[in-house]
Amino acid sequence: MSNRNTPQNKAAARERLRAERERQAKKDKTRRQLLVGGAIVAVLAIAAGAGVALTKATDGSKNNKVSSEDWESAAKKREFRKPANSTGDKGTSVVLGKQDAKNTLEVFEDMRCPVCSGFEQTVGETVLKDLKDGKYKVQYRMGTFLDRNPMIKGSGSKNALSALGAALNVGPQAFLDYKKALFDKKNHPDERDDAFSDDSKLLSIAGEVKELKGNAAFEKDVKDGTYDKWALEMSASFDTFVGQGKELQGTPGLKLNGKVLANEQGQAPRAPEEFTALVDKSLQK
Repeated sequence: MSNRNTPQNKAAARERLRAERERQAKKDKTRRQLLVGGAIVAVLAIAAGAGVALTKATDGSKNNKVSSEDWESAAKKREFRKPANSTGDKGTSVVLGKQDAKNTLEVFEDMRCPVCSGFEQTVGETVLKDLKDGKYKVQYRMGTFLDRNPMIKGSGSKNALSALGAALNVGPQAFLDYKKALFDKKNHPDERDDAFSDDSKLLSIAGEVKELKGNAAFEKDVKDGTYDKWALEMSASFDTFVGQGKELQGTPGLKLNGKVLANEQGQAPRAPEEFTALVDKSLQK
């Protein structure tokens, strides 16, 4: 007869079961502690990363795709430099073409503006041809109001304008060619996409411009944000001409010899023929 069911064996079995349950409980507790600890470490790592990004955005160093406020905060800490080929106390006068031309065309644009992109793709070549021919000189007034739009806010307008400043420092032709490339259909993002806040995007497009491709000084200026503060000054100057209660309500906007150049709908002309007809009627002979 088996003796497995004796009181002593039953008590021993109960003790072994109790001990096993205690061991399993300890294992489960240790496992939970490790999981919680790992989660805390992960959260701290993410927080630290966010802290680094915020620090980079506000300590004067460049950081891609930051808010408009953080971009401006960083820009204001930089030393002010105005590009070569700009004039005025803060370099906010960018007048290109034959300086003795009798007529002056003012062009108001925002680098994130999709309508500006369309204008440049259709009328831009005509503007550049007239500029080269001396029909008028062109004063470029660049704004960044789309960065402040609460629906699409970002820093792409300001960042692209700063890069244009770096191109202007290389030369007038580099500025014109780079602006054309940025507004090109294949390069210009949807206005809701703040792609121009990314320096790598701007530098990639610059590779299409002869004067900028492989230009180490230009690339350094873009990455360092050399003309960030200048971009803010340009934007502030633009705001004195465009906005609610002003002659120009938005972009693209045109003025010829100080008078708004627009079609019957009050908009900048969308076709070369329409543009030329409006210009020829307003030229000083």
